Amino acid sequence: MAERIAKFLSRCGVCSRREAEKYIEQERISVNGETITTPMFLVEGDETILFDGEKIGKKEKTRLWIYYKPVGLVTTHKDEKQRDTVFNNLPSGLPRVISVGRLDLNSEGLLLLTNDGELSRQLEHPSNGWSRRYRVRVHGFLNEKRLKEVEGGVEIDGVSYGKCKIVVDSKQATNAWLTITLMEGKNREIRKLMAYAGLDVARLIRISYGPFQLGTLKEGEVKEVPFKVLKEQLGNSYKICE
Repeated sequence: MAERIAKFLSRCGVCSRREAEKYIEQERISVNGETITTPMFLVEGDETILFDGEKIGKKEKTRLWIYYKPVGLVTTHKDEKQRDTVFNNLPSGLPRVISVGRLDLNSEGLLLLTNDGELSRQLEHPSNGWSRRYRVRVHGFLNEKRLKEVEGGVEIDGVSYGKCKIVVDSKQATNAWLTITLMEGKNREIRKLMAYAGLDVARLIRISYGPFQLGTLKEGEVKEVPFKVLKEQLGNSYKICE
């Protein structure tokens, strides 16, 4: 069945659909020797498709991994500031993968990786109703009223942040550990919410994304989600390649 070239590249794990559209605009994609200039171009998948002169293989079986991202890595394939990236530090043996969302430089914990760009797009979308849970160490005096306000949803610098759940796990003097659950993770959302509540974030660890848990993984480790489990969790919401 024919599909748009941008979607095909995304499904193959080459890049996201948005990145594919950029690469096509830069004339870096060719099909059967013809340079493609529109992401609307249709392919069946059995053509000779090249990206920067390198042949793109056929779509493979959809796979998903859980990775413990350490602090100090940026979640990008190439960083303009020459900082160390997640993809330069993955264990050997993984195929080309892209991330499901991001964790910023100073955050750590669960990062989902997949060889299917369309699956990444699906899992990032708020419509799937999957929550993101974080363990957060904060410094400052806890203001219960302010935290309740944050839980109900607030606007900061013109950006609206939805409801969240905040549980105080422990506190000692001006230090505390919180568990924060978000339904949608915007850029640096927890850090901004905590600053709004008068707290500084000293450590931020994502421990779950939807049904997938960080568990006992250690920094830099990766484990694959069994295909059967992946299929069960997605149900009919997404047709994966088998």
